[in-house]
Amino acid sequence: MISKKIRLIVCLVVCSAAMLLTSAALAQDASQPTRATANAQKEIETNLDTQLYLILATNREAGEGKVPVILEPVLTRLRETLAFKHYSLAASFLNRVKHMGRIEMKWVGGPLLAPAASPMGNPSFNEFGALVRLIVDENGQKLVRMDDFRFGSRVPIITAQASTTAASTNAPSFPVINYESVGLRTDISMPEGVPVIAGTLNVGPSGDAIIVVISARRSGN
Repeated sequence: MISKKIRLIVCLVVCSAAMLLTSAALAQDASQPTRATANAQKEIETNLDTQLYLILATNREAGEGKVPVILEPVLTRLRETLAFKHYSLAASFLNRVKHMGRIEMKWVGGPLLAPAASPMGNPSFNEFGALVRLIVDENGQKLVRMDDFRFGSRVPIITAQASTTAASTNAPSFPVINYESVGLRTDISMPEGVPVIAGTLNVGPSGDAIIVVISARRSGN
């Protein structure tokens, strides 16, 4: 009789424990979609700061201006791989975009080439665009991916030197300058906050080049 009671008590204890474990598992399963939804919403609301750098590479005799410290590894790589004498920062732009958002910008700037390529100081016409999103690679590393990254520029190029026939008429003489389009289009991924070289664009008969560098990271606020 006592043995039956003991077996009954053990059975009740085991059943109670199983019910408790089942309830805990169900509660955990129910909370997982809530956490996943919250994390997904948080990621959707994430803002990223994108930094675009345009570096001018030339063999002309030109001094090198100051370059941000963050670009020093990029310049080291450029000097190791490209045969240019001088590098200088032509322009930099900071923009904010939301995760899975598209950034589009157009601007008119000063000449991107060395002065001798555009002695009149003709401006350049530029545009940049990309779809920016956060991804995780197969190793679990968080990356910023830019789909359909596009950079284009219309730069002034001398196509004919100043005419000497105008000297007899005392009329001003100017070189003939035409605008040439250069650009690149690609998909690119990068670690957060690490500048990477998106592409190199050779421009002008002198062999100058524009190096496009991009970086992105989650914004601090």
